[in-house]
Amino acid sequence: MLNALKNHLMAIPLAVGLAVSALSSSSALAETPLLDRELFFGNPQISSGQLSPDGKFISFMKPFHGIMNVWVKEFSEPFDKARPLTDSKRPLYGYTWTEDGKYILFVKDSDGDENINLFAVDPNAKPAEGMETPESRNLTPMKDVTTRIVHASQKNPDLLWVGLNDRDKAWHDLYRLSISTGELTLVYQNEDRITGYEFDWDDNLRLLSRTDAAGNETLLRKDGDELVPIYETSVTESASVRGWDPENENFYLTTNKGDLDLTTLFEMNPETKELTLLESDPKNRVDFGGLRIDRNTREIISTSYTDDKTRYYWRDQTWEANYKFLQEQFPGREIAFQNATNDYSKFLIAVHGDKYAAEAWYFDAEERELIHQYTPRPELKEVEEHLAPMKPIRYASSDGLEIPGYLTLPTGKEPKNLPVVVLVHGGPKGPRDSWGYDSQAQFLANRGYAVLQPNFRASGGYGKKFLNAGDLQWGKLMQDDITWGVKYLIDEGIADEDRVAIMGGSYGGYATLAGLAYTPELYACGVDIVGPSNIFTLLDSIPPYWEAGRAFLYGMVGDPNTEEGRKLIREASPLFSADKISKPLLIVQGANDPRVKQAEADQIAIALRDRGHEVSYLLADDEGHGFAKPVNRMAMYAEIEAFLAEQIGGRYQEDMPEDVAERLEELRVDVSKVTYEPAAEEK
Repeated sequence: MLNALKNHLMAIPLAVGLAVSALSSSSALAETPLLDRELFFGNPQISSGQLSPDGKFISFMKPFHGIMNVWVKEFSEPFDKARPLTDSKRPLYGYTWTEDGKYILFVKDSDGDENINLFAVDPNAKPAEGMETPESRNLTPMKDVTTRIVHASQKNPDLLWVGLNDRDKAWHDLYRLSISTGELTLVYQNEDRITGYEFDWDDNLRLLSRTDAAGNETLLRKDGDELVPIYETSVTESASVRGWDPENENFYLTTNKGDLDLTTLFEMNPETKELTLLESDPKNRVDFGGLRIDRNTREIISTSYTDDKTRYYWRDQTWEANYKFLQEQFPGREIAFQNATNDYSKFLIAVHGDKYAAEAWYFDAEERELIHQYTPRPELKEVEEHLAPMKPIRYASSDGLEIPGYLTLPTGKEPKNLPVVVLVHGGPKGPRDSWGYDSQAQFLANRGYAVLQPNFRASGGYGKKFLNAGDLQWGKLMQDDITWGVKYLIDEGIADEDRVAIMGGSYGGYATLAGLAYTPELYACGVDIVGPSNIFTLLDSIPPYWEAGRAFLYGMVGDPNTEEGRKLIREASPLFSADKISKPLLIVQGANDPRVKQAEADQIAIALRDRGHEVSYLLADDEGHGFAKPVNRMAMYAEIEAFLAEQIGGRYQEDMPEDVAERLEELRVDVSKVTYEPAAEEK
């Protein structure tokens, strides 16, 4: 049950009003009502449900004082009888039950700074007198640490192994943690660039990963105090341990080393180093995806691959029969096993799709009984006939490389000469857009825009060659992949070439700035959300705990320590081409962002201001790499909506709650007063 929370942390290597509002634009879609932005970006009523390990309780996220917090109830009780367990003033990164159900663990930071602590709360505890929630215990009560959950014991559910960078901010030492007492015991002091720790079924630390200064990774077998190299990959390759076989002898390894293009699943013996091929994509299209292993039998349940949509391959007949049964009950929808009891007799499943409001159902696998639990956004459910389908597309880039992506077209509108928003994902290397419900795409489509989501080169999942084709191509071929997507829509007659906007967060924010700077004739405007403008300062300010990935970053953008690298970085940094930006720009930034610091927004705002170019700027003093707080999120999208409507003619909702309107005014930056003092090494 800790896997999802663990994976999230390891990756830190973004009252409902009326559903239909009055139209505020002459270009209104007659057949499709304007849906309230609250339906897309407000807090869900309930989300993230989890059954307790024995199935007697259900926990979930629900607003408490306006912030999504953890609640719990007995499964047999109605949801209005649930009790709040946490009172966080900031949205949590995630939560989970412990293996024995005695505690609920959750993680959070402070105002988006990504300094993360791990907390525990007893789901049966009562609040102290005068308090609304029971007391939570901080299990890692340290400042300026980024806690990583490494392993949870099934044999002794009171034990966790966590990584803490309290001694050295760049590297995580390994600790054993007693959840009940909070006692931390040092297991491995990391003084040799260890980036990963792998335990077997019996809680034995068997494997460690080390990354050298050049970005090459070595998988090491632990023999007592000795670490023995058993598998090596270069900075342009990958390898990942995915679990152990039933006998605890061999481990599952996914890798794209050497001649492999697609990431492939192998079984490896750590003693003999023998590799046995298990599986690659049967259609030979995408990388290996998910591996589900039975916690009780230790056998593989299924594998999956994310192509245009996700494909599952079942190895367990019971699970396959359950999946097919659920598909019959919910035709046309996607099924996800969201959570299960320890014995896999009872499940929470998510029923979802590109143009459907998601639902959570309880499934008794033995009785084949289904009970609806909640719909996160019930008001959206009521109007889902107005949501738009997401269509997988492919087109050729400037050098002929095929680029996969998704196109969402507004309903009730002929797909001709439409205003377009190019929505660029972050990363850039590894993440990708995938098929399904996307709140931003649906929101923009409802406003009358065609929405293009390109999986440009460097996007993950399409093989090693595609992934590495983005190296040293920031602002060049990677940007061409986006540009040629726009040209494709223009050639198809879908896009009005005079009404194209580009928008995105993180790398998507960079691509927005690059698009306005390097292809100024293509876009009418841009929305940059926490995007870097100056790659020099971006590299200078990366968090210390990203040190292992420094060579990886240099491989993407260039090495600032070499003349050639500095030339590449300068060419790829939109700040140094600010004189070419001529179209309106909206900047959104979190003041506490540890990845893309406020300086990235300030520098481009100043450069444009000093050239007499108008720029709008929103800055949140209580956010980091993206806006997580509901009032900030709603204010941001209200501003984006009005900005796009003014620039490319879509519809927008003028009204907003009073607190959102007030917060929006607080977020606005007077660009004339923005200052930036370069660090000594920049001068």
